[in-house]
Amino acid sequence: MNRAIPSVTDKSQQRRSFLKTLALSFAALIIPGIVVARDKLDNIKDWVVGDGYRPADHRWGMGLDISKCIGCGRCVDACKKENNVPLEPFFFRTWVERYRILSKGETLIDSPGGAIDSFRADAPEDTVLRSFFVPKLCNQCEHAPCVQVCPVGATFSTPDGVVLVDAEHCVGCRYCIQACPYGARFLHPETRTAEKCTFCYHRVTKGLAPACVEACPTQARVFGEVEKKASPLVRFLRMNKIAVLKPFLNTKPQVYYTGFDMEVR
Repeated sequence: MNRAIPSVTDKSQQRRSFLKTLALSFAALIIPGIVVARDKLDNIKDWVVGDGYRPADHRWGMGLDISKCIGCGRCVDACKKENNVPLEPFFFRTWVERYRILSKGETLIDSPGGAIDSFRADAPEDTVLRSFFVPKLCNQCEHAPCVQVCPVGATFSTPDGVVLVDAEHCVGCRYCIQACPYGARFLHPETRTAEKCTFCYHRVTKGLAPACVEACPTQARVFGEVEKKASPLVRFLRMNKIAVLKPFLNTKPQVYYTGFDMEVR
């Protein structure tokens, strides 16, 4: 029995039908995540602890004065205790790095235990010209790569400028961890979901400062509103020469540094 040979037109129609089916299947996977993210923005009250707090009325940010940081690690310890971060030395929502510039031009960077136990006074073979400490954390980017790559909408931006992770919807794919240019995310070893700094959102919505800011003995961390004139952060931005990490990425970080050195990465 002779079989009919499909025409070029039939093949084109079959190809278009296949691509359409593939696109619809892909959308079926992605769209629920988008809906989740939108629902969270509409129902941000589920994340708000304080009574009467209106996320749309605020825009939060943090300032870090490198010249004041002494590398004591109290911020790291306070963060772990406040947010139940695993005690293992490679899980952090915030950490401190030590930079040492040597006479031959080399830069040594270390952060033993995230600085939770401070730093050892070891002497490198070469002469140290200068050294300083740099606190690190999630930069709460306005154009957050982690939000863009999350396939289920578990990572999302709030109206008040904080990037949060909905652990109930996170599937632990690690896309956001790979996408973060600041290395500020990790996969929780027990829940197998992504975690990061949230500016202690549960405290901020009650009118409290993040735990790391409250614990800093030198006031190297400044937290507040980005746009309100009376905010301590606005004063910090106005009175200092400000820089952000990796500005060429155009992520628009909401974490600002002063006392910045070109060696900082």
